[in-house]
Amino acid sequence: MRLAFNPLHLALAAALAATAGLAPAAQAVTPALAAAAVPGDVTLPTPQRATLANGIELLIVEKRDTPLVAIDIAIRGGALGDPAGREGTANLLAELLQKGAGSRDALQFAEAIDGAGATLSTYAGTEAMGLTGSFLREDVDLMVELASDALLRPRLDAEEFERLRTRSIQALAAARDSDPGELRGAYGYAALFAGHPYGRPESGDETTLAAITLDDVKRYYADHVGADRMVIAIVGDVDAAQLRTRLERAFGGFRAAAAEVPTVQPLPAREGRRVVLVDKPGAAQTYFWLGNVGVARGDEGDAAQELVNTVFGGRFTSMLNTELRIKSGLSYGAGSSLQRLKVPGATAISSFTRTDATEQALDLALATLDRLHADGISPEMLASARNYVLGQFPPDLETNGQIADALTDLWLYGLEADAIDAFAERVAAVDDDALRAAIARAYPTSDDLVMVLIGDAAKIREVAKKYGAVTEMKITDPRFSGGQ
Repeated sequence: MRLAFNPLHLALAAALAATAGLAPAAQAVTPALAAAAVPGDVTLPTPQRATLANGIELLIVEKRDTPLVAIDIAIRGGALGDPAGREGTANLLAELLQKGAGSRDALQFAEAIDGAGATLSTYAGTEAMGLTGSFLREDVDLMVELASDALLRPRLDAEEFERLRTRSIQALAAARDSDPGELRGAYGYAALFAGHPYGRPESGDETTLAAITLDDVKRYYADHVGADRMVIAIVGDVDAAQLRTRLERAFGGFRAAAAEVPTVQPLPAREGRRVVLVDKPGAAQTYFWLGNVGVARGDEGDAAQELVNTVFGGRFTSMLNTELRIKSGLSYGAGSSLQRLKVPGATAISSFTRTDATEQALDLALATLDRLHADGISPEMLASARNYVLGQFPPDLETNGQIADALTDLWLYGLEADAIDAFAERVAAVDDDALRAAIARAYPTSDDLVMVLIGDAAKIREVAKKYGAVTEMKITDPRFSGGQ
């Protein structure tokens, strides 16, 4: 699955860099210095724009510093278009698009990519699906051919479909058995967004995957893959005029999607506490996820929220990781995340601990959240976080693929280039008032949380009851929701 460019996803890369000792020095940076040093280095190139007669939008950037060309195609809809009870349909279709298209079967399609030393992959996310790839400049014709074959002429082979569906079901079963930490988010979203489209598992679950047929996939393709909701961004060593002609020939005859683009309404933040206990008998650890509805993509307070998340749970030296790992040794890792979608997604805390330390770790996580609300962020913390975020931001716009990804992301969410170009300036301008507003807007209080605990219920059931009304499930249940 492709991860769309988003300044507010930088925390994950930043945390990994810090763990490896790669974080920038935490020296103070004044807003004026930060604003002067960074914006010119991270300005998004202005693409040449065109719209094909069938509605496909083209964004082309001529960038000749390397003999490489990146393609990024996005299609509005994604898992939001999955039929009820058939969650995972878009994800299966995305995988199937590479398993034979045009004149090539699955093996021939893969060999054409490998033979060119290229990369090409398809993805399906919550609100979009599409294709990304990177090719040498002499293979641009092949790139366009393979991309158009995959999206316009997929074989949707029955044997490949059965193989992919079976593998997906087995992968979920394996995660439930050996690494339930991978599933914290799925359980968390299902509990927080119960009855809302964001609560549906985009990769499906064992029940919904088993129910999906090849006809369902073909119907989704007809309904939700079309020229009227597609953008093609290409960045690299190309001649824009010649490339537009190639793209017109390859994509100009594509039809519109049969259905409307799925829409979603915002969900109010949950009040009070609710606990979902997922029983995994014999588990030596408890995995936990604590969350509530947060903020959307393009929120005007994004810079301050990114700084808050960096301090609170977005890097190795964050408040959460310091308390739960470094000081107490209760966990090997703890963090926070902001899920930014068309409407507000989840703000979440996640970690794990040994079973007998479940209560201690949860209390410490909640106390750390309380401290964030009570004390805010000190000037020293702000200076360090600002320097950190500004140091992590430019590398996200270095490669052709990253630039193409950024262009399609802006298109998907209806944002202007200033969302990226002025991000550093917004970071540099954040003051204490903006931080306080960001905490209040993006972070729940410890009294208003959906809490998911995955562990040995016989040993942590009474602990779970301490935090609120408990809904209990079994790890072997094929669904991620228990009707709560």
